[in-house]
Amino acid sequence: MFTSINEFVKEFESESAITERVLDSLTDESLGQAVTAQHRTLGRIAWHLVLSFNYMTNLGLTYDEPLADNSAPSSAAAITGEYRRLSQSFLRAVRSQWTDESLGNAVNMFGEDWLNGASLRYSLRHEIHHRGQMTVLMRQAGLRVPDVLGSTRDDWIDRGKEPLA
Repeated sequence: MFTSINEFVKEFESESAITERVLDSLTDESLGQAVTAQHRTLGRIAWHLVLSFNYMTNLGLTYDEPLADNSAPSSAAAITGEYRRLSQSFLRAVRSQWTDESLGNAVNMFGEDWLNGASLRYSLRHEIHHRGQMTVLMRQAGLRVPDVLGSTRDDWIDRGKEPLA
C-alpha cells in the first residue's frame, strides 16, 4: 500500500514509461493478435489499460479530461495517445485531490472496502500484469519487444552477444 503521494507518483511515472514503450511498439496490424479466438486481442488488452483509468473515478477521483470511450480504436497510435493523455490526467487528479493522509481512506469497490493507497498499488500491479500479457502477444505477432525490465533477446543479439537461455 502506498502511504505517500510522492512515492506513488515516482513509481507510476517509472511504470507508465515502460508501458508507453510497449504501446509504442504496437502496429495497427498487431492489434488483432490473440492466443485463441476466445481470448482478448492485443488491441483489447492495450485498450483495457486505457479504460482502467476510467475505473479510478470509482475511488472518487475526477479528471480534467474526458474519460476514454468504451470502444477500442483500430489504430495503435490512437491507443497509445489515449494512454498518455489519461495517465497524465490521472496523475494530476491524484496529486491535486488526495493527500498522504487520504491514502488511508477506504472506498467501497466491488463490495469490499479498499484503502486508496492499496487501490493505487493494485492499479500498478494490474497494469504490469496486462503489460506482460501484451509482450507475449507481441512476440506471437512478430513484433520486437522493447526493454521492459532489462535487455531483451533482440537487444543481446544486436550487441553481438549470445542471448541468455
